[in-house]
Amino acid sequence: MSYLRIKNEVITVNGKKIAYRELSKGQSKFPLVMLVHLAANMDNWDSKLIDLLAKHQHLILIDLPGVGASEGRVERSLEETAISVVDIVHALGYVKINLLGLSMGGMIAQEVVRIAPELVNRLILVGTGQRGGKGIDSVTSVTFAHMFHSLIKHKDMKRYIFYRDDAQGEQEAAKVLNRLNCREREWADQPMKISSFLKQLKAIKKWGSAKIDNLTFIQQPTLIVNGDQDDMVPTENSYQMHEKIKGSKLVIYPHAGHGSLFQYADEFAREVQLFLS
Repeated sequence: MSYLRIKNEVITVNGKKIAYRELSKGQSKFPLVMLVHLAANMDNWDSKLIDLLAKHQHLILIDLPGVGASEGRVERSLEETAISVVDIVHALGYVKINLLGLSMGGMIAQEVVRIAPELVNRLILVGTGQRGGKGIDSVTSVTFAHMFHSLIKHKDMKRYIFYRDDAQGEQEAAKVLNRLNCREREWADQPMKISSFLKQLKAIKKWGSAKIDNLTFIQQPTLIVNGDQDDMVPTENSYQMHEKIKGSKLVIYPHAGHGSLFQYADEFAREVQLFLS
């Protein structure tokens, strides 16, 4: 079944109803838990990519507290958010997972490894950076600049946040955004609240303003992925994480930005399968 027709499921964690979606249960030894980007619910995962990954992997996608259909409030820090991720995974009955984080999700994923290293078997960091990394404390201003640009151009803000601002970027963005717009209302998640979005920005600002991390706590096999020109979380961060995380693998896709995993869905899915197998 296509991801476009996967409905939300709900589990109660610490007294709050948490929405999640689960695909291909039993397909892999460990589930691949996926943490999405800033201002996003589960509908913001590209259906093509999810369908490709689900051919070989048991997938679990979640709305964190205060996001989408999940109850509660967005935590004040990414460290607190990581605690919620661990609680949700344990509530779902898993003691070992593979973990993928995109952008803000990649920041949270690092904090999950910091507080619960035994939980994570393998780690995938996409379009993200380390705590205190270059430009992370500027995510708020960059986000609002892209939103203003999108408003002027009458475009979805993901057009400029995730894809290069040129003709090829326009074509690549159209493909993915068209797929995102194909989900019918009956299968849709709840929209992101503005208040939750602003709290996420504040948490990222706090995390990005901290002392730069040396990442020595990450001992898991790690795959790092980005586009060659990520304006949201500068690509330089991916190179720095690769240097700091012993034995990590770095993949940089050409003529791509923050949304490289969606732009190169086929290639990225193959890379993930190779890495997790």
